[in-house]
Amino acid sequence: MTAGDEHTGDRHSETDPRKVGEVLGPGLITGAADDDPSGIGTYSQIGAQFGFSLAWIMVFSYPLLVATQLICARIGAVTGHGIAHNLKRHYPRPVLWFAVMLLLIANTINLGADLGAMAAALNLLLPGPIMLYVVLFGAVSVLLEVFVAYALYTRILKWSALSLLAYILVPFAADISPQEVLRGMLVPELTFDRQTAMAVIAALGTTISPYLFFWQAGQEVEEQHRLHTRPLRVRPRAAGPGLKRMQTDTVIGMGVTSVTALFIVIATAATLHANGINEIASADAAASALRPIAGDFSFLLFAVGIIGIGLLAVPVLAGSAAYALSETFGWTEGLDRKPHEAKAFYGAIVVAVLGGVALNLIGIDPMRALYWTAVINGLLAPPLMVMTMLAASNPKVMGRLTLPPLLKFGGWAATAVMILVSGMFLLS
Repeated sequence: MTAGDEHTGDRHSETDPRKVGEVLGPGLITGAADDDPSGIGTYSQIGAQFGFSLAWIMVFSYPLLVATQLICARIGAVTGHGIAHNLKRHYPRPVLWFAVMLLLIANTINLGADLGAMAAALNLLLPGPIMLYVVLFGAVSVLLEVFVAYALYTRILKWSALSLLAYILVPFAADISPQEVLRGMLVPELTFDRQTAMAVIAALGTTISPYLFFWQAGQEVEEQHRLHTRPLRVRPRAAGPGLKRMQTDTVIGMGVTSVTALFIVIATAATLHANGINEIASADAAASALRPIAGDFSFLLFAVGIIGIGLLAVPVLAGSAAYALSETFGWTEGLDRKPHEAKAFYGAIVVAVLGGVALNLIGIDPMRALYWTAVINGLLAPPLMVMTMLAASNPKVMGRLTLPPLLKFGGWAATAVMILVSGMFLLS
């Protein structure tokens, strides 16, 4: 293939998407994975405890989430490398180790909580041994991620995202006041008591999660490998269509996660909170509590949604850990690689999932696991976001494709909010 042919191939693959599925990829998968079972539990608790009054957080966080993920995706697409690789090249090693170690700890705990919630949800539908379900879900996730071809695997993940539709349907089975919903969405209510502060921190920490930074950047690199294109930095004049595709993908993907989170809050506010149920132990507990109030249909949708989105989120959690470790140690990486070509990368995926399974074997409390995941993610996000912003604004990293003014403003605004939220958490 000549240089001209390669340029033509790049342009065609990025500007002539004949199907929506060709545009939607890393952004959609990342956005859907953001509403993992742990996130579902958090949003359910907010709806049950506060009703519609904190629904505005889902609206407020959307532009912050878009800016953050778009910057991470841009780093991957422009440099041809993930977050950890760029930290390794441009920052002191202690900074890299701090970020990666906290990510691994948070991801392992999150994996444990998600696998446990999926098993508990299946137990609601098909009573049986929960630990067996945990192991089966872990095994299925690993087998799909390791042995299924990348092109087919990404299609599976995209279809898994449809399970989020379950939560959009649930509120329609309940008696909802549109005025109350709109007021909760558009009129911020914020009291500075400890419970409200913790709810705000949990919502933002669950939404803007560090593992998503690593995953989406890594997936943009994977897309370049799949399409046989070069990093945008080495062809900045042809970068426009690629950046536009990435922006559309991310805006829609993060829209999916924000709308879903909003509907989970609305569903639990209209059913559980309205009937005096203010405490939710886990995502599957939310599904179980819905049954006598909203009926079997809502219960079934909620439970199936937990399992479906968990099957998407578990590989994302394990995969983001594998990307970070591979970039740190210089291992061959990529889901487009055969298992024998990237043994350490796939080994890291297996170990991450095994760690999540092990947490369930020792009887970890789901809510305690969720709490500590939020703590670690909350502490990790601000410094990592600062490093990401500095890298994305640095011409030595990004060449001529540093952040445009509007995206830079959005990224720093998101970073400032997360720093404030972390400070509130530490003070509380």
